[in-house]
This record gives sequence, structure tokens and C-alpha cells, in this order.
Amino acid sequence: MNIKILVAAHKNYRMPEDKLYLPVFVGKDIHPDVNHTFQGDNTGDNISAKNPHYNELTALYWGWKNLDVDALGLVHYRRYLTLNHSKKLSTVLNKSEVESLLETADVILPKKRHYYIETNESHYVHAHEKEPLEITRNVIAEKYPKYLPAFEKVMNQRSAHYFNMMIMKRKPLDEYCTWLFNVLGVVESKVDYSNYTPYEQRVFGFLSELLLDTWLYTHPEYKTVEVNRVFLEKQNWPLKVTNFLKRKIVGHRS
Repeated sequence: MNIKILVAAHKNYRMPEDKLYLPVFVGKDIHPDVNHTFQGDNTGDNISAKNPHYNELTALYWGWKNLDVDALGLVHYRRYLTLNHSKKLSTVLNKSEVESLLETADVILPKKRHYYIETNESHYVHAHEKEPLEITRNVIAEKYPKYLPAFEKVMNQRSAHYFNMMIMKRKPLDEYCTWLFNVLGVVESKVDYSNYTPYEQRVFGFLSELLLDTWLYTHPEYKTVEVNRVFLEKQNWPLKVTNFLKRKIVGHRS
């Protein structure tokens, strides 16, 4: 089985030695001289110039459009999928493990992230600009009404498959990416993010994190399996919890 897992990166960083993984420098069209080792996301059919607004999705788009594979995955340079909890690069999913998982599943996902005290929608509104989320809701209602019940289900849940991480067989990949980038393209035409902070201008990457489950719920014919998600570096959990609660109380602008 021909499988590639893209590792989205915006700087030089250590990478898995396994040839299953393909490091992709995102936003290469904007920063042509930063990295000459990783594959750039600016060759062939690409949206590399949109990286400040689409985040790691520019790597996904590049791989979807330019790689001839049976399955394609996307992870981050510090965040991987694994069957255990080790922070060692040598223990992230390997090809035999991926092939074994794909024998009974069409899509491999990280375990859901849980927000126990708020819904996905309230978390988004507290963390980001609200208008793009409402525009997304309206676009789905008007142009993709089949997906609206699943979208509302995701909004009202307290967990989701975040981070735009997944491994998909070719058929669901083609269908998902076609839908995802069509939806985001329409939303992009309606959102004025010119006055947003640089962080908030990454809006379409943020929105897409809620669209993956929206798509999956609408297509139950595709079987999914969850594995562990591991972050390679130490995290300051007290600070993360404090910031989470602060956004909950005063919003993302403060």
C-alpha cells in the first residue's frame, strides 16, 4: 500500500527517519529561503501563499493534489499519531501499523480533545473571532444543507477531533478535501479578516478543525479508528489551563 504522512512544518526541526513521513515546509511561497531540505508546499497545484490563513491545510492541499498515493496523512512537526504515549520519534506510527489499521478502517484519527466545561462552539467563540464561524454556518446551510445537522451536532458537543490530523484512504480523502476546500473557499470570499491579529488571520485553519467531524458524521459509510496523539515537547499545563479559563471569562481579546 502506497502511503505518505505529511509532516507540516514552518521551521527546521527533527523529523522521523521512517520514509513513510514526508516533511513539508508550509508557506514556502512566502518564505522561499527558510528551508531547503523539506518538500515545499509551493510546487504543482498549490495554495502555499494562503498559509498565513490556512495553516497546515496548505500541506494537505499540496499532498492531495500532487501525490499519487493509496492513503495520505497529515501530522505536525511536534504532534504525531502513535499507538503508545512515548515522546520518541521512533515510536510514532510506522507503515505496518498504518496498514494494519487501514485493513478495517478508512480513516485514522487522533483521540478526541475534550472541553468539559463548554461546547465546541462556545470554546471557538471564546478563543477566536465569532463572525467567521457564523458565516461558515450560513454557507453550509445555503450551499451544503446535507451537512448542517452534523455541523450543529459538532457545535453542541464538548469534544472533537482537533488539529487537522488524520490518515485517509484515497476515496474519502478526495471527497473530504473537495468538500472542505470548497466550503472554505466560499467562506473566505465572505470574511474580511484584514483587521484581525496575525493569529486570528489563521481563521480557515481554525474553522477546518470543526469541519472534519462535520464531514465524518455525514459520511458514516467510512469507518474510523482512533489512536493516541503525542506532543513531543513539554507543555506548561498550569499556563494552558489558566489561559483557557481566562478566555472563558473575558474572551480572546484580553
